[in-house]
Parts: sequence; structure tokens; C-alpha cells
Amino acid sequence: MPQSTSEARRATAAAATPLPSIVTTGARNWRDYALLLALACCWSSTYPLAKLALPTIPPVTFISARSLIAAAFLFAILWMRGIKVPTDAKAWKLFATQQLINSTVPFLIITWSQQYVPASNTVVLASTTPIFAFLITSLITRHEPATLLKLAGAILGLAGTVVIVGLDALRGFGSEIVAEIAILLATISFACATIFGLRLSEYDPMVVAAGSLLFGGLLLLPPSLIIDQPWTLQPTPEAIVATIVMGIVSSALGLMLFYVCLGRLGTLTTNAQGYLRIPIGVGLSVVLLGESVPSNLALGLLLVMAGVAAMTVPAERLKWR
Repeated sequence: MPQSTSEARRATAAAATPLPSIVTTGARNWRDYALLLALACCWSSTYPLAKLALPTIPPVTFISARSLIAAAFLFAILWMRGIKVPTDAKAWKLFATQQLINSTVPFLIITWSQQYVPASNTVVLASTTPIFAFLITSLITRHEPATLLKLAGAILGLAGTVVIVGLDALRGFGSEIVAEIAILLATISFACATIFGLRLSEYDPMVVAAGSLLFGGLLLLPPSLIIDQPWTLQPTPEAIVATIVMGIVSSALGLMLFYVCLGRLGTLTTNAQGYLRIPIGVGLSVVLLGESVPSNLALGLLLVMAGVAAMTVPAERLKWR
């Protein structure tokens, strides 16, 4: 009886902890890193699919539609699995907060900024998320080890990103300082979301993704109806297919994998997928949109992979090797 009482006290104390540490159990294996690669593939499709959809579907309507499609897809799977979605206010407050800082607000900021900032500059600025996550983790939350090796990996990954998009992209920085600062604020929001997401570890990742996407889609639905008047739009078949695919692959599956990776790999390692998305996104753009292969792709890819390795491989394993 005393043992069960002490266990209950420990469980209560753990539940009261505002920001849990890494919830991984046991050593990481190849399946965990395969999930990270799958997440990068899902989110890499965002760039080419958005290019296909946005010419005939305005941004607010596009984001709302893909979120609602993703939510409907996930709720259908939850229903088939017999999993109930929580109805308490605490859970939905967490879902709403996570969606605001992880998707709705930063996506709207970046969409607005892209009107003034070239795509290559946007890619570079958006790739600073792992660095901001490192700084927040090491200086503020300290919920997991923020080693110098991970910082070096974040810097290497950013350097690889700059090489892939082209060094000429750096020349344009500073011309649209307000929009560029806005993109950096959006990346800080992404970094905060990867840390805040640890608070949702007690819920099924599919439940978190479904609830968050439903909230985000419904939040943007009224502005979409008022501003864009979707019934007056004439989207192309390509745009419709791109929106549906992006909703299911990028939003539904991607967000679900994101929460799985957070639980298994932690904040800093999960952020490493941001660098993997760059070469994968370039490859998809070449295949789907017929874009040219960047001349510095090989060198940039080497830097990216070195950075990702430094951020994901445990320091003990590197020392052993």
C-alpha cells in the first residue's frame, strides 16, 4: 500500500510538470529516423503543391480548405479506429494554442511576406528554425540537452541551405527588412511550437493533429468566406488536386508524424527535418514543376546531411565510432 501511494504521488507530480522532458523510452533505432525522413518528405511537398494551388486559390481559402480536408481525413480514421476525441476545455485549449503558433499565424505571416521577399530568401530565413529552437532550449526551457554538437549541426544545415538556394540569394537581404523580420518571427513561432508540443504527449498524435487542424480550418473559414468568397473562384483541376493532396499528405500525415517524432526524438532532433526538406523539396520541384537542378546541389546536400547527422546522432554513438 505505501508503494502504491508513492507511485501515485510520483504520477501526480509528473502530470503537474509544465514542460515534460524527452518522453522517449529506450535507445533510438532506425525506425525513429525513418519517421523523421517521412516527416521531411510530407512537409517537403508543401512547396511544389502550393505553387500549383495558389494561382487560382487565394492563401486564406487555401490554408482553410487544406486544414479542413486534413481534419476530415483524420477524424474518419479515428472513427474507424474507435478512438474518441477529448471534449474537455483543457485539451481543446492546448490544441488551439498549438495550431496558432505552429500553423495558422506563421503560415499567414510567411504568405504575406512572400509578396515582397524572393522565394530563395524565404527558404533561407525559414531554415533558421533549428537555431532558434536551440537558443530557446539552451537559454530558457532547458527541457533537453542542447549540446554544442547540435548547434554546430544547425549551423551546418543552414549553410547547406544557403548553398542549395544559391549564394546570390544573400545579396537581396535587407531590401525588404519588415517582411524579412516577419519571416524570422514566424520561424521563432515554429520553434516555440516544437517545444510547446511536448505538452501534448499524453494524447494520441492523430488526435492532436485532428483537433489542431479542425480548429485552424474553422478559424480561417469566416475570413475566407468574407474576403475570398470561394463560391466565385474558378480553381483549376490541378489546384483542386494539389489542395486535397496537400491536406492529406502535408497537413494530416505530416502533422501526425510531427507529434510522433517529438515524443520519440525530442525537440532539437525533430527540427533537423527542416534541413532535410530543402533537398527533397528541390527534387520534387524538379520532378513536378520542371524546375532546373541547382548547380550547387551536391555541395549543399553534403552540408545538410552533415548538419542533420550532428543534430540527430547521439553524441555517445559518435564518440564510440
